Amino acid sequence: MTIRAVLIAGPTASGKSALAMEIARRNGGVVVNADSMQVYRDLRTITARPSPAEEASVPHRLYGHVDGAINYSAMRYAADVVDVLAELAHEDVLPVLVGGTGLYFKALTDGFSAMPPVPEAVRAAFRARVEEVDTVALHAELAGLDPAMAERLRPSDRMRIMRALEVFLATGRSLASFQGERVPGPLAGAQLLKLFVSPPREVVRARIDARFEAMIASGALDEVAALRSRQLDPLLPVMRAHGVPGLIAHLDGALSLDEAIARGQADTRAYAKRQVTWFRHQMEGWQAVAPDEALEVALGALGIAR
Repeated sequence: MTIRAVLIAGPTASGKSALAMEIARRNGGVVVNADSMQVYRDLRTITARPSPAEEASVPHRLYGHVDGAINYSAMRYAADVVDVLAELAHEDVLPVLVGGTGLYFKALTDGFSAMPPVPEAVRAAFRARVEEVDTVALHAELAGLDPAMAERLRPSDRMRIMRALEVFLATGRSLASFQGERVPGPLAGAQLLKLFVSPPREVVRARIDARFEAMIASGALDEVAALRSRQLDPLLPVMRAHGVPGLIAHLDGALSLDEAIARGQADTRAYAKRQVTWFRHQMEGWQAVAPDEALEVALGALGIAR
């Protein structure tokens, strides 16, 4: 069978984006984003989005196409990918999907729960009401309305508690009832090359620390200052991108710049560790490859001479 798409994952700072670009360059393909933070146009530098020069050297899709005020989801991502895949299939072009968001890949290959959209008016009214309500109290409210979901969630998990409450208020149904309804993924059953780029842990940690400092030198603080000036809901995904909370705390006078950098580095290192754990336990059928072997493995599977 012909490989329909190449999927490249790995922890942050593993070199997967450079690999994806080289594969696309060798095959006349298109690099398609699978990173939940690189979708936001507000944050190019601090999310390590491909530079304008990189985007010009090889076609890229789904990078920086979402405004930070939008609560983008895996479901919306999958819908966007469906359109891209249809376009590329019509042009007989190979998509090379790359990123570190395991949930995005899982939505593409395994499908996802048929989650209902929450009207923006419902979400805005709810969040305005609970802005000053502590998380334990919100969990208690959820327990009164939707005990099944409350039992599943930690009383400290504010984001998931709020999501469960929003769904119940919008639909009158438990979030758990929707989680049992599955929508097939757009790549379900397709012949895929799935690679997980896996450098040694100490290499990833060193790259993360060096890259974060390079981001600051390249204007990440100004980028975050512009985001802060928009006064968006602090619970939006864009406001929780690695490095953003610490730099906002610095801009607010709560942290020194060195402390903010250290916090951003630590948060990103912890995230890289979670990425490895996720793919190890959640993503079957992926081939772990060392960075210096990944290109040869990919080209061989695609039948491309080096």
